[in-house]
Amino acid sequence: MKSPVSLCTGITYDRSSIQQWLESGHNTCPATMQVLPSKDFIPNLTLHRLISLWIQSSTLRPGSNSPKLLPAISEVRAKLLMERIESQSCVDSLSKVFEFVSCCEENRRFFVRFDGFVEVITGILRRKCVEIEALEMTVGILDLISSENGVKERLNKLILKSNQESNFLPAIVFILQNGSLDSRVKSVRVLDSLALDSESKRRISDSQDLICILLQLLQANSSQSLNDAVTSILTTISITRSIKSRLIENGVVEMVSNSISEKSLKLLATLSSCSEGRSAISSNTKCVAGVVDKLLKASNTATEDAVVVLWSVCCLNKEEKVREAVVKGNGVTKILVIMQREGEGTVKMMCRDLVKAVRTVCKDLCLGSYETRTTHIRPC
Repeated sequence: MKSPVSLCTGITYDRSSIQQWLESGHNTCPATMQVLPSKDFIPNLTLHRLISLWIQSSTLRPGSNSPKLLPAISEVRAKLLMERIESQSCVDSLSKVFEFVSCCEENRRFFVRFDGFVEVITGILRRKCVEIEALEMTVGILDLISSENGVKERLNKLILKSNQESNFLPAIVFILQNGSLDSRVKSVRVLDSLALDSESKRRISDSQDLICILLQLLQANSSQSLNDAVTSILTTISITRSIKSRLIENGVVEMVSNSISEKSLKLLATLSSCSEGRSAISSNTKCVAGVVDKLLKASNTATEDAVVVLWSVCCLNKEEKVREAVVKGNGVTKILVIMQREGEGTVKMMCRDLVKAVRTVCKDLCLGSYETRTTHIRPC
């Protein structure tokens, strides 16, 4: 751990790890699986001091291979590094900054607060003929600092709210085509973090080259982390029917059907809001089966997305073969369990509609007289 924090359950985690868990849609404590009444966490100062003492003592032991905290960089040193980066995008200087901000949250805050730092780093992505190593290091730094307070807004203003986005997006495309797997994931994550409003999302979606590359990466299915990052950005920018239609026409439903994840459930739920999306999902039996299989196996948020998808294709499109697929995958039992645990709300309403919709194909189940407003599941 580098920055230990405790949840309301009393369990301590590393800050970056638990933030990733909560931001991915989970509302439980990973260790106890208790539903969290609050997602707030507090620093575990005692453990933090113990970790610092351990690191200090381990670095003094002969032959120790324990990780060392980097020494603080003075403002003069930081200014010199930025001047070198600004003048020639020196890979060595970028590497030193990346190593420093990778070390801990305090180091990231130091550079983020440093006057002109964010502007200098983003400027590298707008230059021409920059070596791939420098570009990869740049997106690595941006990925690390983007979670710091106010950075996303500053980056958005610098890149997508200015006249420079036409120079920025080609650099991202170049990394996606020629960079390492890790830098590709980071590039997509940085791009996703910039899409803060409808204007930014539109500017990203207007880049034909970028969308084509993202779809190619998703089709290649080379890495789950990359798939999740690409699926997330595609969900983020799918704010208009034309964008959804473009993705559907390019076979995005078939692509995500190869491996249904929580991120792809969110994208499918978004696409199911239009008739083209519902038709594409309905015609893909593997996709429907994958969605049914994910019921109750994913986080609450992802399970709700799965319910939205099934409700859209079963109740709006009224596809008989989809209803049969739901029954075949033991979807009825899962839907009843979800309906039982949900309070009054949209998800419970959709579950009721789903139970009614599949009655016609549930010949082997005793649902003929089942009352969907009951609060318990009647045994068959």
